[in-house]
Amino acid sequence: MDLNKIGTIQKLRVTKKTAEGFILTEGNDEILLPNDQLDDEIEEIGQEISVFIYYNREKEIIASAKLPEVSLDSYGWAEVEEVVPHLGAFVNIGLDKAFLVSKDNLPIIKEVWPKAGDYLFVSLEKDKKGRIFAEPISEGEVLEDLEAAPDSLLHESVIGRVYRSTKAGSFVLTGEGYRGFIHPFERKMEPRLGETIEGRVIDIKDDGSINISLRPLKQEVMDEDASQIYDYLVDQNGVMNFTDKSDPNDIRKTFQISKASFKRALGKLMKDDKVEQKNDQTVLKHNE
Repeated sequence: MDLNKIGTIQKLRVTKKTAEGFILTEGNDEILLPNDQLDDEIEEIGQEISVFIYYNREKEIIASAKLPEVSLDSYGWAEVEEVVPHLGAFVNIGLDKAFLVSKDNLPIIKEVWPKAGDYLFVSLEKDKKGRIFAEPISEGEVLEDLEAAPDSLLHESVIGRVYRSTKAGSFVLTGEGYRGFIHPFERKMEPRLGETIEGRVIDIKDDGSINISLRPLKQEVMDEDASQIYDYLVDQNGVMNFTDKSDPNDIRKTFQISKASFKRALGKLMKDDKVEQKNDQTVLKHNE
């Protein structure tokens, strides 16, 4: 079999049936299509079928009639099967083996590496020795096939997957094919490469790409902060040594929010008659 055809989809002729599967040929070359790699029943000897050529786990060249979306010629989403710190991430493209995405193509910060169950947008590549591996899509290739988002999407929610992670921010592709960007200011935590996110469209660019925020609206933020403070009070038996005059650094260290956010949330709890401040402390009203 021509090694240049490994990692590609080829049309081959079925010549005979064996216990292991079917023998396919192209000229004088023969290749096995194992029984577990059949997609549909072979109707007759002599018919031509499309198959994917690759090395299996035993490093044998075989054919699969289960045609993957991902190949040397095409990109697709592949589920992360396993992450090995010194190697990278192995992705499943629908065959009986996983393909490696090298650690060199993953973010420098390992905390944002993908986890099993995430999805990477990849194609297959071949090295000088003919070995096949997976490689994430490049920014240029995304821009070549950009789907422009409509103006009506502004302020709407979108779901997408992170296909690129950089210091500047996270780049996302939605199910509709829109390219999105999440600035570090528009998130509380940096999403993983391959993670599925849901966010709000806050801008639509001239090229049809979108800016996405993972932060809730201001009112939602205040409710979230107020809930955090209330839960903290409950854990502290209804009394805490924090008030609207507390040190900003102490507030941030304990609640991971600014003093301004703390004061707004505390004000909401007081307005809702859930807490009060006295003797340089904040207490739950029902604690009296």
